Amino acid sequence: MKLCRFQPLEFSANEIGRSEHTTHPQPGCGVIEGDTLWEISGELWGPRERIGRSRQLESVKLLPPAAPSKIVCVGKNYVNHAAEMDGPPPKEPILFLKPPSSIIAPEDPVILPPISRRVDYEGEIAVVMSRRCRHLRANEEVHPYILGYTCFNDVTARDLQKLDGQWTRGKSFDTFCPFGPVLETNVPPADARVETFVNGVRKQSARLAEMIFSVDVIIRFIAQVMTLEPGDLIATGTPAGIGPVVAGDVMEVSVTGIGTLRNTVIDSSDSP
Repeated sequence: MKLCRFQPLEFSANEIGRSEHTTHPQPGCGVIEGDTLWEISGELWGPRERIGRSRQLESVKLLPPAAPSKIVCVGKNYVNHAAEMDGPPPKEPILFLKPPSSIIAPEDPVILPPISRRVDYEGEIAVVMSRRCRHLRANEEVHPYILGYTCFNDVTARDLQKLDGQWTRGKSFDTFCPFGPVLETNVPPADARVETFVNGVRKQSARLAEMIFSVDVIIRFIAQVMTLEPGDLIATGTPAGIGPVVAGDVMEVSVTGIGTLRNTVIDSSDSP
């Protein structure tokens, strides 16, 4: 099942009568079936009751499919990527955070910060939590805590990351956390691929089975440290093949069975 958050591009006839004090249609949640979006009440992690209203996908803007309180990311989770970063494979997951202020929607522009001379793409698969998760028991299944899977781009100011010797500044700029376009509730198979394309040219490609630490291991590890809340986002790491982008480039992160996250890169002077 594919879930989404969305913004209607215009009011429907029924909504016009309810919109006296608003200038924009309100965001909503939905279930996608083919080219049709069926609206549901409440949040995506709730009972998902349809309210009887449908829309064509072309009539909405897809939003990030979660509003996380925190974004927990895993570094160097593919052997080849650890090697290209001049390091051995980690013995435990390497965690870092991106702030919610860095989130943007699919198709929104990634803005190059003027203080950086190299900004890289990092395509990944990410997980959204469905319920509070803390200190899982050894025999407790992780899957019930997962709402779904989505595409993620851990945009990084590589020069600042290397200069600082830690990762917070280089990964935290506004617009540096695109994810979406949808949440897939089905578990992706081990041979599913995460791939990144820049201007249509494939730059990254790896099977999920190549991750050093699986999703289950990652969630258990994080839950030992911090409480994960419904809607929180976990990015599982990027494969080898990272590289820079410049203004005008189009980045696409695709995950088998989920879809494609697309964002254009612009210069800060071109941003509103």
